[in-house]
Amino acid sequence: MLGRRIERRLSRPGRALAAILLIGGAIAAGAAVAAEKPARAGLFNAETFTLKNGLRGVVIVNQRAPVALHMLWYKAGAIDEPAGKSGIAHFLEHLLFKGTKTLKSGEFSKIVAANGGQENAFTSWDYTGYYQFVAKDRLARMMEIEADRMANLVLSENDVVQERRVILEERRSRIEGRPSSILWEQARRALYLNHGYGRPIIGWMHEMERLSRQDALDFYKRYYGPNNAVLVVAGDVDAGEVQRLAEKYYGPLPQVKAPHRKLLDPPQRAERRVIYRDPRVRRPSFSRMYYAPGYNSRAAQHAYALQVLARLLGSSSTSLLYQSLVVRQKLATTAGSDYGPSRRGPSSLYLYALPKRGVSMDRLEKAVDAELAGILKNGVPEEDVESAKQQLRDMAIFARDSARTGANAIATSLMIGRTVADVEEWPARIGAVTVDRVNAAARHVLQRRKSVTALLLPEEPARAKPVGVKPSGAKKAEMQKQ
Repeated sequence: MLGRRIERRLSRPGRALAAILLIGGAIAAGAAVAAEKPARAGLFNAETFTLKNGLRGVVIVNQRAPVALHMLWYKAGAIDEPAGKSGIAHFLEHLLFKGTKTLKSGEFSKIVAANGGQENAFTSWDYTGYYQFVAKDRLARMMEIEADRMANLVLSENDVVQERRVILEERRSRIEGRPSSILWEQARRALYLNHGYGRPIIGWMHEMERLSRQDALDFYKRYYGPNNAVLVVAGDVDAGEVQRLAEKYYGPLPQVKAPHRKLLDPPQRAERRVIYRDPRVRRPSFSRMYYAPGYNSRAAQHAYALQVLARLLGSSSTSLLYQSLVVRQKLATTAGSDYGPSRRGPSSLYLYALPKRGVSMDRLEKAVDAELAGILKNGVPEEDVESAKQQLRDMAIFARDSARTGANAIATSLMIGRTVADVEEWPARIGAVTVDRVNAAARHVLQRRKSVTALLLPEEPARAKPVGVKPSGAKKAEMQKQ
């Protein structure tokens, strides 16, 4: 995590419950305080309401433990940052743990700890969120202090200078100190030609160095208001009581005029390659990102099928890529894929493989290409489609055990403008995916002109000068000058 935490929502391998955390859903805004009927029996059976000032609320009752998860999400992420101010969303996330008109700097966290709670925060491209886990009888106090910092943030110049040092150090350790992160950052910039998704959440170093107190306050005043936020409470709670507390603490807060730009990428016309060499690299890697539709894209009809495709391609040791590259051909030590459609804008389908020692990157890449070509020519096996669908639906069932999983799934979706029904009915929609739809999605996305191939390689050793070779005339003249 970066800062308090950056939840990247990247297509990374090995994420348990990734599909259910990225399934998508939202509440329609209302003008008056209104308790809304819960969606028909579904995955989480969430109940919703909307306050007069536009704050949308979600309640997920989970009585497995006498605790409450209190989350406040803002539709304000890296893609909302003004030009030249990359990293300001994440920087502000840090600064919200400073003082308010009623709380001294750092006092918010002390109150949470004194009430036996745990807290954290996260920033993504599409949103920023804050949460606390507390005993259910401490929920009112959490709402009180969270509402306070929604409207009453106070920043000193010292706070800003101190936290700017922190985020710069995070950039050094999390990005500059990791060759794989450097490559990933460059590859994303190459994939998203015009969209804010190509901007790193933490920001570009040269712009982070100049972020000011006024930059933070401007972003705060523009986006941090009830009509640009979603409240999610999950756990052993009563929906009516949660709404009453929300009206008491959040209801009086004024609205903001939050602008939201919709950036469109130009057509993807040429495949791109990003190669990064670094002396710190011990294990080379191959990865490729394909520009893909999300839930809000023009080709959104492919989103559910792409989740099934990603699952059967590379989710486990039984998946197509792993079986081909690792088990049968013995070219790689691991291989996989991932995809997440919950975006305000476009998404990507991600493939990766790590070559075995002695296997060239060229040979590995050709093997990946051959596997994909076979899929495009012959289609995916129907039994693999059915297996992937069942795995995804099983994951959804297990997600009910965690208060936070349901809260994340719904809140993530609220931020991109979908409905609660989209979340609750996700297992059924996955179940409706056919092999023909998966093949159509594969043909739509797996096109090289829509891709960025990224290679992480060790730095080539310096070539030793052959023994007995005399310097050239120009080199000899230069040596004589010295």
